[in-house]
Amino acid sequence: MADDIAFLPATRLIELYRAKKVSPVEVVTETLHRLERYEGAVNAFVLYDPESALAEARRSEARWQKGQPQGLLDGVPVALKDTLLTRGWPRRVGSKTIDPDQPWTEDSPAVERLRAAGVVFFGKTTTPEFGWKPTTDSPLSGTTRNPWNLERTPGGSSGGSAVALLAGICPLAVGTDAGGSIRIPAAFCGVFGLKPTFGKVAVYPASAFGDVAHIGPMSRTVDDAALMLDAMKGPDSRDWHSLPDDAIAYRERVREGSLRGKRIALSPTLGYAEPALAVRDAVERAAEVFSSLGAVVEQADPFTESPGPIFEALAGVGFAALLRSMPPDKVALMDPGLAESCRRGEAVTLEQYVEAIGRRVALGQAMRQFFDRYDLLLSATMPIPAAYADPRDGSEPNPSNFRDWMPYTYPFNLTKNPSASIACGVAGGLPLGLMVTGPLWDDLGVLRACRAYEEAAGPVWPSAELSAALAKAAGAAGSEVKAKIRPLR
Repeated sequence: MADDIAFLPATRLIELYRAKKVSPVEVVTETLHRLERYEGAVNAFVLYDPESALAEARRSEARWQKGQPQGLLDGVPVALKDTLLTRGWPRRVGSKTIDPDQPWTEDSPAVERLRAAGVVFFGKTTTPEFGWKPTTDSPLSGTTRNPWNLERTPGGSSGGSAVALLAGICPLAVGTDAGGSIRIPAAFCGVFGLKPTFGKVAVYPASAFGDVAHIGPMSRTVDDAALMLDAMKGPDSRDWHSLPDDAIAYRERVREGSLRGKRIALSPTLGYAEPALAVRDAVERAAEVFSSLGAVVEQADPFTESPGPIFEALAGVGFAALLRSMPPDKVALMDPGLAESCRRGEAVTLEQYVEAIGRRVALGQAMRQFFDRYDLLLSATMPIPAAYADPRDGSEPNPSNFRDWMPYTYPFNLTKNPSASIACGVAGGLPLGLMVTGPLWDDLGVLRACRAYEEAAGPVWPSAELSAALAKAAGAAGSEVKAKIRPLR
């Protein structure tokens, strides 16, 4: 029954809670057990708090026994990325520059809303320092590893959250995405991740990367992501970019409608970067599924050249500002790669910055016009399966050459469109991701399309292949877990 609980979606857990067939205490106990079982191998958490998690699970159990759940997700365990403020827990953001010994009295908006929905928080997941790159390793917490193959990265910067889902530790996790940080780990781990329309989920504290930073749900099923989005979305006065509540019940409406007649563009390259053959084949096979569901799919590229220089200039200014905020003694504690990127950002001139803003405006206009012709865009999330987790001297994808293998996700941070990654195949024992992007504000259309594809492609969780990979990871964990994880006191 433990594996059954571990891979039950949140939607099913809620049904079982309501029927009094499963208790939140059982579920959270299994969450903590699995965390301890795998953590020594995958290193996905910076802290966990079993005492408060079990106490909250008992309170949730009492509410369900009375038939009075607190909210949409009462008793569901949710992993929080350590870029989010969380009352009572440090926010370290993967950095030794932040002192954990200070009052932590505030929740970020997404955390506050999830807490109000009754979730059980049990720990915070790893991130590269300040979420700066698409692998998850930092001076603070070391290297997070992909359960499919421990030599591989889960991606970043929400890598710890993706691993928590993949290992069956919890059904829901929060990710942040300023250039692909939800969708990259979703692709590398084979889970689902949605970067909502910018402003749909309020962001606070503000990201160093400015108005490309999004917060969104990560899960194993699309229905779970829709349910989680309902709990997280809405305005907050601390985020002046946050949008008014759209009054859409995503959990109810995600199953409505049909893909029949939808105009869908297929662009495996996005017009500027060829993926690995296995990735291209998987994306084209996925497009055939959409065609079989009645959509009108045609090849069309949204771009004629890479928007990379725009993103690099704007991100570079954010990096430079981060460096200026640090005293020299703290700069010495930073990830050397991050410090180097910050210094490179200092070289961005005012003219280059203004030009990048203008080019971003033109890019956004072109994207709006592209979606005048199409309802959705299908493309590869990543051009490769999961890269290696540790630096390598050669050309194989690894943390040292990440700029060469993350070409596809950041354009939709620049344009602010809703964009999701859903598993679409396997190559060499590693999952591949399909990126589904929609017009601004049509998060529902993206979720509906992903759910239709998910249903047509068949169930994924759990699988014999994943069970074997997790058994191997558990064997590799050894006795390190007790040294690596410490409850908060």
